[in-house]
Amino acid sequence: MANMNPITAWRRILALPNESRTKTLFMAFVVSATCALLVSGATVILKPIQTANRAAEQQARLETLIAGIPGMSELLSQEGGALSTVVIDLDQGAVAKDVTPETLAAALEDSANWTGLTANQDIAGLGQRPNFAQVYFLRGADGDLSLALLPVSGMGYNGPIDAILALRADMNTIAGLAITGQSETPGLGARIEEPAWLAQFNGKSVADASGTVRFAVAKGVAGSDFEVDGITGATRTSNAVTRIMRFWLGEDGYGPLLDAIQRGEF
Repeated sequence: MANMNPITAWRRILALPNESRTKTLFMAFVVSATCALLVSGATVILKPIQTANRAAEQQARLETLIAGIPGMSELLSQEGGALSTVVIDLDQGAVAKDVTPETLAAALEDSANWTGLTANQDIAGLGQRPNFAQVYFLRGADGDLSLALLPVSGMGYNGPIDAILALRADMNTIAGLAITGQSETPGLGARIEEPAWLAQFNGKSVADASGTVRFAVAKGVAGSDFEVDGITGATRTSNAVTRIMRFWLGEDGYGPLLDAIQRGEF
């Protein structure tokens, strides 16, 4: 059948008895080839839709995550724009090359991806700092960065304090702070979660003209644009918040990233 007209060959195969091995194998090949073509075609046609759906799902997950942080949902709704996330190499202040939000947890199980801190460096009481951190960016309709949401942590009086710090586009003005975890003394240090206290952070400056990080929780009433009021009876917790903020805003924390954003690299 090598030189036979394809139509004639097709008719001859169809004319074979259904029990014919040749007919069975040929029909199986035709069905398989047809299915393969249909699947390939569907993949090509549906790929843009699948990509858009994945992007929408990721956006929804991000918005749900941030919406669960007290105070952040209101802040984002006021600012408007699109929220995205990326893993940062803290030493480089750049997007991590081989670590994504999906692989971050696994990467941080490797001790090689942590940096030990000296006593002088470790003002937040961390002991060691991860080499990678997942951060969140809010961009306006024009694509320009509006807010950077940065996870921060350190030791408080009774245990770890975890928070999300929101910085405005200049990376020197605080838009807000949300406490995501703490075990401070109820009625004293635990007041760091109170909305009235957290509301003071909006508009406070991080560093002076020389670049020195000066943010602090005051011992009493705030006396400068770098300070928020202290919490009466909770000096150790207040000091811990100061140290956490200064560590993560400094060169051993997000300092390289903040510099890169200010240079327009993000």
